[in-house]
Amino acid sequence: MICDFHTHTFLSDGENSPIELIRFAVTRGYRCIAITDHASYSNLDFIISAVKKDCELAEKYWDIKAIPGVELTNVPAGSINDMAEESRRLGARIVVVHGETIAESVEPGTNLEAAKSEFVDILGHPGFLKLEEAKLAVKNNIFIEISSRAGHSLTNGVVASVGREAGVKFLINSDAHSHEDLFSLDKQKKIGMGSGLTENEVVRIFDENTREIMRKIGS
Repeated sequence: MICDFHTHTFLSDGENSPIELIRFAVTRGYRCIAITDHASYSNLDFIISAVKKDCELAEKYWDIKAIPGVELTNVPAGSINDMAEESRRLGARIVVVHGETIAESVEPGTNLEAAKSEFVDILGHPGFLKLEEAKLAVKNNIFIEISSRAGHSLTNGVVASVGREAGVKFLINSDAHSHEDLFSLDKQKKIGMGSGLTENEVVRIFDENTREIMRKIGS
């Protein structure tokens, strides 16, 4: 049973509609999936409203938890807390922040501002995660992502090492932009162990961290 808290549809830069991506997730054995399209103030209301409709439709007919959310992407670092709060007000049940991946020129300070926010749930692909950022994430109950996405995954080893030192709660997400990017079989486990996490640590993500974030977002 797979849970994946970071995916994209054609409402931003993905290939599938929300309901289509959710359907493919069902066929892959997913237990839960979050739809977290790239967003900022320009499209928050549209993204959240649209995704909520397909998530509700999926849950009505299929055995899957479908979670409407957003990924705040390449926004000014200083705007993150207020934008995350607005996302919540508009009905996003999960808020991901696009971290300081080495694959893009994300504004420095993004990781820190995300880790400080009470309205952020996941810091996605944080690149060269710093210990201070990781400790703040622990303090504020923010989960840190191990990513399977090309480019973003290049620093998974750093994220795992620094995060382990700080005691963060990891999640292993696909950052899927197509149904072909979704996890299948034991790929999620392999991504976690490939980052340097032990098998026991990966099992803990599946058994404990997944339940914790589901409780946090009320699912």
